[in-house]
Amino acid sequence: MVPVSISIIVAIYNRRDELFELLNSLAFQDDKDFEVIIVDDGSQVALLPIVELFSDRLKIDFHRKENSGPGLSRNFGAKKALGTWLVFLDSDCIAPKNYITQIKANIRTHDCDAFGGSDKAHKGFNLMQKAISYSMTSLFTTGGIRGRKKSVGKFQPRSFNMGVKKEAFTRVGGFSEMRIGEDPDLTMKLWEQGYQTCFFDNIGVYHKRRTDFGKFSKQVYEFGVARPILNMRHPKYIKATFAFPTFFLLGYIIGFITYFSSGNTFLLNLYGIYTLLVFLHALITLKNLSIASLAVIATYIQMFSYGWGFLESWVKLNILRMQPKDAFPKHFNH
Repeated sequence: MVPVSISIIVAIYNRRDELFELLNSLAFQDDKDFEVIIVDDGSQVALLPIVELFSDRLKIDFHRKENSGPGLSRNFGAKKALGTWLVFLDSDCIAPKNYITQIKANIRTHDCDAFGGSDKAHKGFNLMQKAISYSMTSLFTTGGIRGRKKSVGKFQPRSFNMGVKKEAFTRVGGFSEMRIGEDPDLTMKLWEQGYQTCFFDNIGVYHKRRTDFGKFSKQVYEFGVARPILNMRHPKYIKATFAFPTFFLLGYIIGFITYFSSGNTFLLNLYGIYTLLVFLHALITLKNLSIASLAVIATYIQMFSYGWGFLESWVKLNILRMQPKDAFPKHFNH
C-alpha cells in the first residue's frame, strides 16, 4: 500500500471558539498520521493558547503573520507543509472522526490531483445555521449549480474542504491574490495545466457558515461579485448557470412591475410555486417547521444577494470596462 502523507492547513482570522471545535474534531480522528498547520492571519485575539491545548494530541505547527486574506495565508502554510497532499479546511468546520481515513482511502483508489467534499449541518448547530446550510447546499439554489454529486463532470473543490497534491499546487502557483473566489480560481488553474479534480462523497464536513442573515447576505454578495472576475480570468469555463441568480432577481422585480402596471400575476405565481417547493423540500429534508421557514428566507437572501453581486460585477467589467482591481479593490491583495 502506497503511503499517503497529509498536511492539514487552516488559515484563520479571529474565530477562536471555532478553532477549538475544529482541532478537537481532528484530535479524535481514527487515523492520527497527519500534521496540522495553523496560520493566524493577523487575528485580533490570541489563538496560540487554543493551539497549545492540543499540542500533546496533534502534530501541530502554529504561525502568525500579517493579514493578507485566506488564499495567501494558505500559501504560507503550504510552504511549511511536509505532506505530499495539502488538505485545506475552514476554521468554522468540524471533521467527522473518519475524515482522514476516508481521504486516504479515496486517494488510493482515485486517479486525481485535487479533490473536494461536501458540507452539511451538524445536529448541534442552531436553527439559523441549519437554514443557511440548507440554502448553500440545496438543489433549488446555487448549491445545486456548484455541484455535489459524482455526476458532475468537472467538480470545483471549495477551500472549506479541499485537498490537492503539493506538487500540483506548487506548479500552478497556489492560491492567487484574490481574497474572494480564490478556490475556484485555483481549481481552474489546475484544469488549465491538465490536472484532474474529483468529488469524494464520504468526506463531508460540518460547516457552521454565517450566524445571521446580514453576514450571510454580505458573504454571498461577494461570491456573486467574484464570479464575473473568474469568468474574465478563465473564459473557457464560463457557464450560463452562473448568471441564474441574477435572472432570478430580475424576474422577481419584473414580476412586481407587471403586477402593479397591468395586474398580471404570472411571474409572481411562479415565484410562489418556487417558494412552496423550497419550503416543502426543506421541511422533508430537515423535519423542522421553523428551520424550513428560515430556509426559505435564507434561499431568497442567497439568490438576491448573489444575483445583485454578479450583476454589479458584470456591468462594471463588461459594460463600463473597468479592471477588476479598480472595480473591487477589496477583492484583491495589493
